[in-house]
Amino acid sequence: MNAASANKNRVIVDPASIPVSLRWLGDSSGQLELLDQTLLPTQQRWIVCHTVDLLIEAIQSLRVRGAPAIGIAGAYGVAVAAAEARRDKLLPPAARAHVQARAEQLAAARPTAVNLRWAVQRTVAVLGQLSASDSQDVMCTQLLAEARAIHEEDRRLCTAICRYGADALVAILSATSATGLLTHCNTGALATGGAGTALGAITTAWQRGERFEVFVDETRPLFQGSRLTAWELAQHSIPVTVLVDSAAGQLLQSGRIAACIVGADRITACGDVANKIGTYSLALLAAAHGVPFFVAAPSSTFDLSIASGNCIPIEQRSPQEVLSPLGVPAAPAGTQAYNPAFDITPAHLIRAIITEHGMIEPVNGQSVAAVLKVGFKVGFKAGLKAGPAVLSESQLNEQIV
Repeated sequence: MNAASANKNRVIVDPASIPVSLRWLGDSSGQLELLDQTLLPTQQRWIVCHTVDLLIEAIQSLRVRGAPAIGIAGAYGVAVAAAEARRDKLLPPAARAHVQARAEQLAAARPTAVNLRWAVQRTVAVLGQLSASDSQDVMCTQLLAEARAIHEEDRRLCTAICRYGADALVAILSATSATGLLTHCNTGALATGGAGTALGAITTAWQRGERFEVFVDETRPLFQGSRLTAWELAQHSIPVTVLVDSAAGQLLQSGRIAACIVGADRITACGDVANKIGTYSLALLAAAHGVPFFVAAPSSTFDLSIASGNCIPIEQRSPQEVLSPLGVPAAPAGTQAYNPAFDITPAHLIRAIITEHGMIEPVNGQSVAAVLKVGFKVGFKAGLKAGPAVLSESQLNEQIV
């Protein structure tokens, strides 16, 4: 596409129309608000999480979801715990104990996504920087500052991922006659603290003037694709086609899809990826039809302490999500349901993992460690704090064979 046609077809997006998943209003006496994603696309309602218990319920019920977003929510949750201690007028030792206990409850709210525990632990670590004489106000202010720093870092990470991801998609589209992009679940602004990861790459490519078809798996049983991803694309005025998950094979067989791109909830040292259930099936189908399969995720989603996907705990969710999706009975009484929230896509099925530090390609332990090592050095110089993948420079060196 030439520059003239790109400018002619460019869609100008009103920043106010781009959704956000969560926000903190005010100072340390303010409040955490979440966009209740269980009500989308028909209702847009903000809920106030003025206690840690309310936030844990919101995380577990998927009112806030997406690995980066629940990590940010967890970080803010530590600030909420400090506000609880201040409200209850706990003395400093008791206040710290309260925050630490609540932080552990937050970190355990969902077991698969690594961002949640990482962000909570990073925020609560600020307690170690405070003196015994620091007031509750100081504690609240410092914990909130750390949570806001995590939120801001995620915005910047998303911007970089979107840029690298858009580059990859445009290159693929220019090299094939296929004009379709296929994604699974939701990886946009609703799932992150910024513009998104995989879906952000798609919207960024569109905003550059590239034109293509966007296909979205419904992503059963909770329909994050049809309810959330299609809604986000509509906010950007990007046409979208929704398909049932089981239609992906036929669509890939038709030759209309140039690339598949998804997000991740945890990535191991070898590049195996845990993501929303159905991702593994889609990767197998893409491989069978010679369609490149990309994963987009920040470095905070990597967990180098896990060697392979076999070691990742898989969350099992309520059978009612399958038996009565969206509250509509879909199976006879007494029926059992198998409802894993995630599956594992092995590294060999992935063309590249797109991070804020660039592309990991080929996807294996050596290239994962090499890209993250560069990211460690760049992040250190920029004053950013490392995610769980960046253990230390010496440990990263050990990953490179």
